[in-house]
Amino acid sequence: MLIKPLAIAALVLLGASTAHAQDTIKIGEINSYKGQPAFLEPYKKGWELAVEEVNASGGVLGKKIQVVSRDDNGTPGDAVRVAEELVSRENVAVIAGTFLSNTGLAVTDFAKQRKVFFLAAEPLTDKITWQNGNRYTFRLRPNTYMQSAMLVPEAAKLKKKRWALVYPNYEYGQSAAATFKLMLKKLQPDVEFVAEQASPLGRIDAGAVTQALADAKPDAIFNVLFGADLAKFVREGTTRGLFKGREVVSLLTGEPEYIEPLKEEAPVGWIVTGYPYYGIQTDEHKKFFLAYFRKYNEYPKLGSVVGYSTILSLAEGMKKAKSVETEKLIAAFEGLTLMTPLGKVSYRKIDHQSTMGAYLGKTKLEGNKGVMTDNVYLDGAKYLPGDDEVKKLRAPD
Repeated sequence: MLIKPLAIAALVLLGASTAHAQDTIKIGEINSYKGQPAFLEPYKKGWELAVEEVNASGGVLGKKIQVVSRDDNGTPGDAVRVAEELVSRENVAVIAGTFLSNTGLAVTDFAKQRKVFFLAAEPLTDKITWQNGNRYTFRLRPNTYMQSAMLVPEAAKLKKKRWALVYPNYEYGQSAAATFKLMLKKLQPDVEFVAEQASPLGRIDAGAVTQALADAKPDAIFNVLFGADLAKFVREGTTRGLFKGREVVSLLTGEPEYIEPLKEEAPVGWIVTGYPYYGIQTDEHKKFFLAYFRKYNEYPKLGSVVGYSTILSLAEGMKKAKSVETEKLIAAFEGLTLMTPLGKVSYRKIDHQSTMGAYLGKTKLEGNKGVMTDNVYLDGAKYLPGDDEVKKLRAPD
């Protein structure tokens, strides 16, 4: 039987493709790139830098790593659809990423149903590693519980009785607001929460929100807004005098993705969590900072750190497991410790939450740029609940 030349060529190409696949470990990455570019463009640069460094040092298990990325359009349905595509068509070894908490939860459930390893990089809702947690899902960033636990002691020191809250009306914002209220009430039993404004993500009516908060006459404000919503709120709040004479405690506002675009409108004196890349002098951060700046000719943002640390985590986990098989990866990640630009982090066995921390400080205007000052790094391990509490929170696997 004679084989036609075209058929021979096809077989050669198929063989080359198969050989290439055997020499590569594919990581499926899912994120809301079109919807959240402020955080996710630096995030992508971070993971691209990490891939380059890992492969330059010999790869993982003798193979190069390759990231196959998909946009989830910021919706849970699309997140699950592209996750299935990555697993079924692209044959990825693991899934990583997601930004919004609702898409992260959708992929968390997908990982459980399809028994595929998932490293949630950015979504902050507590549910990912607690109420909706499962053995296939791990998470890198400090969750809303951890970051609220960092902010609440500072809020309590203000000794303000009447508090108002403003947050995006979806899982992340709801979770952060609920946790803050619960924790502050424990430290300050006489506190009153006199107003709450929950705005649609990306569609805040800043004028109406600002007026409603002002009408409640709070002594202090807890803010959870970010991105364009934060910019509109800060502008309206400043114009209408909402922040004058009032303390503000704010989640994420110290992240350069969100404070730097405000320019000269950046708030002053807010107590925030964030990432003061200009003030971190540790060896591990200096190494990352210089490598990132050399590659992109720009300063890193927190997204850069998260993207970079996501790939490092997966590479170290695979090395420890000596495999990309799901069960072996799970065993390797439980207790995995590695060095990131923010220092050493570990993934806890009890709930698969990383101990990555965050910087706490106050906002300040330098020239026409908002920065963080009085910065201190808070180790995430110190702001996580103990095993007994986690067992009550976490659903059985």
